[in-house]
This record gives sequence, C-alpha cells and structure tokens, in this order.
Amino acid sequence: MSTTAFPVFIVSGFVFLFLLIFKIYHTQWQTPTRLQKLMALQGIKGPSYRPVYGNAKEIWNLKKEAMSRPKGLSHDILPVVEPQYHSWLKIYGNIFLQWLGTKAQLVVMEPKLCKEILNNKDRVYRQVQQQGIGKRLLGNSLGTSEGEQWLKLRKLANHAFHGERLKNMVPDMIASAEKMLQRLQNREDKEIEMYQEFKLFTSEVIAKTTFGSSYLEGKKIFDMLTELSVLLFKNSYNIRLPGIRKLFKTSDELIQAEKLEKEIRDMILETVKKRENKAVSQQDEHNFGGDFLGLLLKAHHDDSNDEYRVTIDDIIDQCKAMYFAGQETTNGLLVWTVFLLALHQDWQKEARKEVLHLFGKHNPNFDGISRLKTMNMILNESLRLYPPVSQLTKITERESRLGKLIVPANIDVVIPTLALHHDPQTWGQDVEVFKPERFSEGVAKATKDNMAAFIPFGMGPRICVGFNLATTETKIALSMILQRYSFTLSPGYVHSPLHFLTTRPQHGVQVMLHSL
Repeated sequence: MSTTAFPVFIVSGFVFLFLLIFKIYHTQWQTPTRLQKLMALQGIKGPSYRPVYGNAKEIWNLKKEAMSRPKGLSHDILPVVEPQYHSWLKIYGNIFLQWLGTKAQLVVMEPKLCKEILNNKDRVYRQVQQQGIGKRLLGNSLGTSEGEQWLKLRKLANHAFHGERLKNMVPDMIASAEKMLQRLQNREDKEIEMYQEFKLFTSEVIAKTTFGSSYLEGKKIFDMLTELSVLLFKNSYNIRLPGIRKLFKTSDELIQAEKLEKEIRDMILETVKKRENKAVSQQDEHNFGGDFLGLLLKAHHDDSNDEYRVTIDDIIDQCKAMYFAGQETTNGLLVWTVFLLALHQDWQKEARKEVLHLFGKHNPNFDGISRLKTMNMILNESLRLYPPVSQLTKITERESRLGKLIVPANIDVVIPTLALHHDPQTWGQDVEVFKPERFSEGVAKATKDNMAAFIPFGMGPRICVGFNLATTETKIALSMILQRYSFTLSPGYVHSPLHFLTTRPQHGVQVMLHSL
C-alpha cells in the first residue's frame, strides 16, 4: 500500500465509523425521543423508551411473571394473557405509547377510534409486513398483503368460503366430526384432552374442505407449521441492534426456520403438482376442483385475466396461511367453548335442548345450523371472553388524524382486542361473568352500538374471510357432541390461558364425557 493511499484508507474508515455511530444514534435515540415528545405534547404518555429493546423486556417479564402465578377458574384473563395492557391502560389511559425495540406502537382502546382504524376509509392504515420467521410462516398471504395483491386474493377467498360453497362443505365437516366421535367412543368417564382432539378435527376439516386431502396427507405440513409457530413465539420479543440480525442469526432462525420453510414449500408444490396432473389425466386442464386450492390453480392458469392471475409463490403462501390460521383459530373457539359449557352446566343443557329440538339424533344440516340461536349466543360470549386473536396491529402509511390526534407516518397502531372485550365501560360490572344472554338481541345491543367493542374476527374490509367457515365448523362439532354426551371439567384441569400467537390453553382442556 502506498503512503498516499494509507491516509485515505484511514479517513474512509473514520467516515464509515462516524456514519455508523450517527445512524445508531438517530435510530436508537433521536427518532424515538422526538416521537415520544411529539405524542406527549398531545397528552399521550406511556412507559419510557429504552434504547435497543424499547419496552420488549418489560412486556416479556410481565408475561413470564403472569404465567408463573397460580390461577383460579376466573374469566378475568387480561392480567394473565396481556398483563402489559392490564397494567398500562390503568396508568396511562385508553390511548398510550409503547415501544417494541425502536418501533413506536400507539395502543388505542377507544371503540370509536378502533372502528375508524379498521374501516380505514382514507386508506391510511395498512397491514404490518411480516419479517423473519413471521414471513416464513405466513408469507405474502391474504392476511398480510396489500393493494392489488390483496384484492385478487380476497376475491378468490370470498368465492371459496361463502354461500353455496360453504353449504357444500358441510358433509366433509360432518364426516370429520364423526371420525372424532369414533375416537371418543368407549372413553366415557375417563379424562380426555379436548385441545388435541379438536386440533385433529379442525386440521382434517381444513385439509378436506380447502385442499381436498385428508389430515394424514397434510399432517407433515401442519406439524412443520406448528414448529415454525413455536420458533416465532420464542423470538417475539427478541430485539437486536440494526444489522446484527443479518450478521449473526441464531441457530433457530438460520437452520430450523429456513429448513422448515423449504420443506413446507416442497410439500405444497407436490400437492399442487398432483392436482395439476389429475386435471390433465381427466382431459380437463382447466378443472382443478371447486375447493380453495382448485380456485387458486384456476387463477394461476387463467391467461385471459392477468389482473387476477396468481403466481406459484402466491399459492404456496395462501396454503401456508390457510393451513395454520384456519386450524388455529377454530381450534381455540371450540376448546374454550367446551371449557365454558363444562363449567356452566345450565348453558350446556340449554344448548343441548336446542340441538335436539332442531336435529333430534340426526346429523346437523346447513339450514338448521343457521337457526341455532342459543348456540350463537354462547359462541359470541366465548369469543368475547377468549378471543382467538388478542390484538390487531396496523401501520400508518402517512401522517394522519385519528380523532383529535395527529399520528405520525410509519407508526404501529395496536388495537388490544382482549382488553376491549373485557372493558366494563362497554359490558358492565359483570364483564368477567359468562353471560351468553348479552347477545340475545344481537351484537349491536350487546355492545351499546359500539360494534368495535366486539371484534373477534376484526371488522371492516379486512374482516376475517374464514369466520363463517370457523363458526359453521364449530356449530357442527358441538352439536354432534351435545347429541351424545354431557361433559364436565376434569379435576386435573389447570386454568392457564396463554397468548401463543392465538389465545390457547397452556395445559390443554381436560374433560370427562358422560353418555346420555
């Protein structure tokens, strides 16, 4: 190296170091401090920002402490599932600022403002883009996409899960429920873990109705998606300095997640290939079946409409999301409803009376399912007390006005669903009591016309497209159980709700079945 080049090299090194230090200072301190002051001037406070982690460590410590505490059979689960909201809403009010690393998150628990966010008439609030393991799990699917991508996927999903197509799925749901009931035979008066039973049932329904396969064919995909979800949960509050994640990935991220994603992709591609080959063998290259996978493949091969054409990557991402989300949310609804009916025998008797009146000992039918008023009230109250998704998160695309607030661009807006569902201002002082009669005159009357106070499946244009599928599936399974059995909680049951991507029972739900 020449003597003239050496000083240039040294100067370049100092410049690079200075720029790196400035960037870290800007992202780790200057920008968060400015945002915190800006919101404080509007009366919005919150837990203090800390460099690198924000409030992530506080949140995780609160959750660990809550999980370690003994719990009674109470439906007051906010202090257990989302202890940070239980604590900070009391201290800072219904709107406050928290930090996940350097990402500012505006927590909003005003129903009118939540409605404004979810209806999104000015198209200010968009989906948060998944990163890392979250992206490997859900990809660019219906729940995470935006713009034209979302429009074409939503149109396909609406077509797949509504009206006559939903009605045509009922026989497969009944067949899957019959399979579950066969497994339960001869196990009367013995402890049965219903979370795992419902996992098998909901997985088979998704596999049959959405992909035209059995649970056993899709089992490996389900298992690998479950492994990915565990990795995502473990890394939820794992915050690092910018750039460190790319330079030093953990073995979980680098080895397990990447390996799982590749294996899932290969298996879904194999399923796609089988369906395409079947269409060719039947000499009908445009008939890929009427289920969701068939509609996706039809859109992929349709050369006449580029606007709604989907890629192979779109198909893979949609399959992953539907396998995981479709099974996870319905499983949660089923198991918490069985828990509540086991605990509240009077409502179990009312539900059984209605089922026997409508169906007798025969299998449920589509028309009768829509007339299950008592069960509908029970499901709504179950979704209120134990919503599958405990919070919804959007991100502001640009600076916007929310009520009287000016919200900066690129800030997360968090709606704490579980806290809304347990708010005595909306539901009264008996908010923690299981009272399905709240919904006897519908959701509007139950929420005093604050519809955004009850959002188990979201609301507005991004409302969950599969909610009719989930509730129909749940009503069928519960009706067929109630026709055959009464059930009580096992003495060994330990009540421990946990936020694990969805609200689930940490130790399962054990019941005792009694033949009628």
